Amino acid sequence: MNFWFTVFRQAGRNLRQTWASQLMTFLTVSLSVLIFAFFSLVYTNMLGAGSRLNEDLRLVVYLDEEPGPEMQEQLRRKIKKFDDVEEIRFISRIDAYYRFADQLGKDSDVLNDIPEDFLPASIEIIPMKSLRGYNQVKLFSEYLASLPGTEKVQYGQEWVERFYYFTKLLTIVVMLSGMLLILTAVFMVAYTIRLTIMNRQDELELLKLVGATNSYIRTPFLLEGILQGFMGSIIGMSALYALFRWISFHFTGPGLLNLFQFNFFPPIVILGIIFSSICLCSYGSYTSIQKFLKM
Repeated sequence: MNFWFTVFRQAGRNLRQTWASQLMTFLTVSLSVLIFAFFSLVYTNMLGAGSRLNEDLRLVVYLDEEPGPEMQEQLRRKIKKFDDVEEIRFISRIDAYYRFADQLGKDSDVLNDIPEDFLPASIEIIPMKSLRGYNQVKLFSEYLASLPGTEKVQYGQEWVERFYYFTKLLTIVVMLSGMLLILTAVFMVAYTIRLTIMNRQDELELLKLVGATNSYIRTPFLLEGILQGFMGSIIGMSALYALFRWISFHFTGPGLLNLFQFNFFPPIVILGIIFSSICLCSYGSYTSIQKFLKM
């Protein structure tokens, strides 16, 4: 009990003596955690939004002519030849007209003087969930475009492609911010502990001469790294949660954010980020102890 009381007292003394560098390290770790967690939160929510949008993904094949029953069966076999699909639905010109009228709602009277067969016949295809990756859907679209009688294939190509490349960009940003967190946590804490050791070098040598054990001398420095990682990650995650709540409160209602359901990290992920920060800062403290505390 006396050992840990003394260790905590020494750690507190170290923090007071080098408060300026300790504060700078603390702020740097907090900011690094905030940046990494922010981009990770955006990335995970975009992946979730993409998964939900994939549930409604369908490819529409527009045809030159409306196929008869025999031609429909041939097209059905050719489509399934590429891969199994959840559903294949043939839409006649008349069906397309009335569906369009339903979509117009109160404005459907604009179609009064237009022939009911002015829209092309089409095939709506809902792919299997295993086929809903961007590259697979693109290959499937190219295959459908080669079918006889096909005029055009649509599945929101431009939007899907932009979303795919945006998630790829976010992946790179998350990796870079993770590297930033590692570098700042390890090197900033290591630098701070080094300053503390250098400021107390004479005192530490005296403690060793009077019989202080290595664990008694080293533990306060290691505890500093643990506290930096813990407090820095707590403040960083708290700032992110405050930012998340502010955005949720001020940007609710009609608009882009209302199209997706954005969620904060589950508790297990929050604990994982805090634990990782503690481990990184502890490692930075340990490296300085090993290098500059020769005892």
